[in-house]
Amino acid sequence: MAEADRPDEKIGANALVVRPAGRLENLAARVSLMLYQLSWRTPLHKMRITGKLPMKLLAVPTDPLPGDEARGTAIRIGKFLFHGMEQSINAIDYDKSTLPPAFADYVHRFDWLRDLSAAVNRGEGAPLAASIAEKWLAANGDRPRMPAWRIDNSAWRFLNMASAAPYLLTSTDLIYRSKILNHFARTARHLDQSAVRATKPFDKVCGWTGVVAASLLLPEGKARRAMGEHSLEAALSDLVFPDGGLLSRAPQQLMELIALLSTLRECYTARQEAVPDFLTDTLSRNVPALLGLTHADGGLGAWQGCGHLGAERIEALVQASGVRARPLRQALDWGYQRVSAGPAVLQVDAGPPPHAKQALVGCASTLAFEFSFGRQRIVINCGGAGLAGASIPAALARGLRTTAAHSTLCVDDSNSTALLAKGQLGAGVVDVELERRDIEKATRIEANHDGYARSYGFIHNRVLILRSDGMELRGEDTLLPHVKFKGREEVPAHLRFHLGPDIELLLADDKRSVVMRLDDGSSWTFMTALGTIEVDDSLWVDENGRPNPTRQLVIGVNAPKGGMTIGWALKFLG
Repeated sequence: MAEADRPDEKIGANALVVRPAGRLENLAARVSLMLYQLSWRTPLHKMRITGKLPMKLLAVPTDPLPGDEARGTAIRIGKFLFHGMEQSINAIDYDKSTLPPAFADYVHRFDWLRDLSAAVNRGEGAPLAASIAEKWLAANGDRPRMPAWRIDNSAWRFLNMASAAPYLLTSTDLIYRSKILNHFARTARHLDQSAVRATKPFDKVCGWTGVVAASLLLPEGKARRAMGEHSLEAALSDLVFPDGGLLSRAPQQLMELIALLSTLRECYTARQEAVPDFLTDTLSRNVPALLGLTHADGGLGAWQGCGHLGAERIEALVQASGVRARPLRQALDWGYQRVSAGPAVLQVDAGPPPHAKQALVGCASTLAFEFSFGRQRIVINCGGAGLAGASIPAALARGLRTTAAHSTLCVDDSNSTALLAKGQLGAGVVDVELERRDIEKATRIEANHDGYARSYGFIHNRVLILRSDGMELRGEDTLLPHVKFKGREEVPAHLRFHLGPDIELLLADDKRSVVMRLDDGSSWTFMTALGTIEVDDSLWVDENGRPNPTRQLVIGVNAPKGGMTIGWALKFLG
């Protein structure tokens, strides 16, 4: 798929990209949400979400998202599978779940319904779905609480249950059917109350998406629809940049948004209603932004906590969106640069990190890059910090967020932006300056960041030049002295290049070059003009949250306070 070349995306010299702040939480909103959540335990809230019982859904939307057949088969034999973890369905205590957060969300969102339908037919799957749903309702249906009734989980549960209504409502047990239909109505009223109080842009979008879906699928939804569509449009404008990226800069959250809006669109289709222009427009911008982070093999690069996702999953999501578009080649707001040259693809994190309050799984990855040639990933980032599970404990997940887990320059083994708990980021990079231009038979990207300015007195400047045939990538990493900081006499610095899987290495005796033999039989050489190359262990995380061993090339130097430059080159040999 060719990348988009849009005239309005030309970047001039010294274009300043500042940290996106978005609309921050304010005290009144936080207090309102807190008081509302406390009221869940009271009879008042029960009255809020109690009302007329719908006799049926007005329509059943088609689920545009593919299920996971392996997970569905596991459900068939009585187990939930998630990110390498396994849980007996009969042993789950829905009243006091001890599952990890992401696994618990999978259960509470009823995402498992999609997987079950991918593995078994309705006749076999419906009794299993009804059994799980009835047990979940017994524990959570009449008792709103976290995390089951969290805004995003509630919205997704409504959508997933609606799409799987043939599985959930085939039972002849009228009491059970009334419980399911009543839960639709209670969830809709809960979202009416919750969406307006949400303090984070993504939560607002999830909440109002659920409200709009309820207005389309439940009776007497005219007033709810008017409010929901107006509020959803406003929430999307706060969350989504003009170029289609998100405040969090996290590809996995963008994927969730595309899935969410694609599923909502099916609710309009099921009711034979026109899809609002703002919904179509948002998807038409989201998809190119996501595709901008794909490699030539169609898979996704590892950025801001995302693992290395395969092409099949991305293709399925794009198909679900109904959008046909080229990858976005450069995006100042989203913060990523993509250069396609022959069979090669270069991706660069050329934007500031997300604001601490908007980060999903914030990573200190400024100026890191990934490089692929055809189907071969050559230079990558470790990725996967957002996929903690059985194979990735919390300590490893934190390590995967560090600057050292990315292919960039790391000063004194410290992060260019501080890492905080819960995926947030602290002090560090504020400004990124970027210049991208075409030169003779090549594309040149130059960018710098100030993440090490206050602590070490350095500005990190990186130049990347990719030849138009994709067979040579030259780089230059410079530590420039910052005028307002004297700095230390000498500071250790390491330039890291995490390598893709199945690459054989032959290091030269002088340790100034290394020959790399790829899995397809081709060979590349990597050379440095300063320092020596060391080969160290590394890892990369796949889409199932499993770490896989690989290697990394490390150039270690001592940087004097006057600064230094490391030139390097990656060349195709044949």
